[in-house]
Amino acid sequence: MPDPELRSDAARNRELLLAVATRLFAAAGTEPSLRAIAREAGVGIATLYRHFPTRESLVDAVYQDQVARLTTGARELAGRLPPAPAMRRWMDLFGDWIATKNGMLDTLLSMIEAGGIAHAQTRAELLMAITTLLDAGRATGDLRIDVTADDIATALIGIFTVAPRPGHEARTGRLLDLLMDGLAPRGGGRGQ
Repeated sequence: MPDPELRSDAARNRELLLAVATRLFAAAGTEPSLRAIAREAGVGIATLYRHFPTRESLVDAVYQDQVARLTTGARELAGRLPPAPAMRRWMDLFGDWIATKNGMLDTLLSMIEAGGIAHAQTRAELLMAITTLLDAGRATGDLRIDVTADDIATALIGIFTVAPRPGHEARTGRLLDLLMDGLAPRGGGRGQ
């Protein structure tokens, strides 16, 4: 029978590697080396390879983790905040995801081209997350009823293209606040 302490240690190492890789991908202009990720996590390269035998397996794990954070984040935010602040906070999560994606873009694009990542599935999951927040805002009259999840996704991609993070946080924040102003009902009516 495997030692439970070894299993929990391995699980902690995996989570640590994911967290460090996410942080380094988000902060990097270019993809960091696997050795740099292992070193930053305080583990040996063999430990990294035991959990993630290839760069692609690490990128896939980080990517899937970030998508899961966005989808569960939408539900959690909708459950504890009014709709408009929940949407605005979720936009920040989306920005974190974009920054992380940008730090692993070369590998990610190769994986998408090879069919290793189902881009259409990810898009559907993200649009559903936005719809969760939009539906809550429409129900309370806090968000316009004529805006679609695709409208918001497109606007967010535009914002994070012209003001990528890291480095442009103040500008990004202003642009996201402007987007939120545009999502408010017009003319004082509920959800117009």
